[in-house]
Amino acid sequence: MASMRSIKRRKESVQSTQQITKAMKLVSTVKLQRAKTRAEQSKAYFECMYETVKSMLAKAGTINHPYLKAGESSKKAVIVITSNRGLAGGYNSNVVKLITKNEDLKKEDLKIYAIGKKGKDALERAGYEIAADYSDMIDEPVYIDAMNIANTVLKAFSDGEVGEIYLAYTAFKNTVVHIPQFLKLLPVSGQETETTETKTDADDKLLMNFEPEETEALDLIIPKYITSLIFGGMVDAVASENGARMQAMDSATSNAEEMIDSLALQYNRARQGSITQELTEIIAGAEAIS
Repeated sequence: MASMRSIKRRKESVQSTQQITKAMKLVSTVKLQRAKTRAEQSKAYFECMYETVKSMLAKAGTINHPYLKAGESSKKAVIVITSNRGLAGGYNSNVVKLITKNEDLKKEDLKIYAIGKKGKDALERAGYEIAADYSDMIDEPVYIDAMNIANTVLKAFSDGEVGEIYLAYTAFKNTVVHIPQFLKLLPVSGQETETTETKTDADDKLLMNFEPEETEALDLIIPKYITSLIFGGMVDAVASENGARMQAMDSATSNAEEMIDSLALQYNRARQGSITQELTEIIAGAEAIS
């Protein structure tokens, strides 16, 4: 059995760790409330933007536009949104697995645009090409940051450096449910959206007109669409990160409490054994004298 001193030292160490995890849980809880409100307020807009563009293209018939067809390059740009800090359970690793475990994505064909140090470092260690690092933007995401990232990847797409653009992030559903998502941003295809309206009334496609001319309209709409999805992903990711960290720290605090109780029991048993041994020695000594 371990000595009383070592048990006491270990118990104090676990208590110190518990104080840290409890403090981190409280901090994450406060941050989560702000991030959750922001995510819930913006989600309707970004979902509507996504569905509207898909529906619009589905009803517009055949349009010849660079953003609507894959580029000639076999390279794929993947915008990966993770966090700059750990201690969030499987939050970061689940996003990384969307890429590393996807058999359709070959390592040599990917260019990673990393938003978050954890994802960047993990993919860099795995041998993926890091085309750009935007880790400083994830702490307090703003729309202009998403616009800058969108402009960068759109330029790479237009210049033929990449043929497709994807987004990997964690969608925030509620405090305890966070879903890793792998979303295709470009080329945009309206065929993926099939509403009852488009199924039952083919004439609706004849009603979709563009003003100004369709190419000019899509040049304006698609960048805003891409920017909106990136920003929506960043906002969702921040809420998911704090939710995941709050859960992880809550579990760590509970586990520490169980360890402290177990160590307290071990200490009491060791103390009781020590007292019993001392009494036995005293009695044996007294009997030897008498």
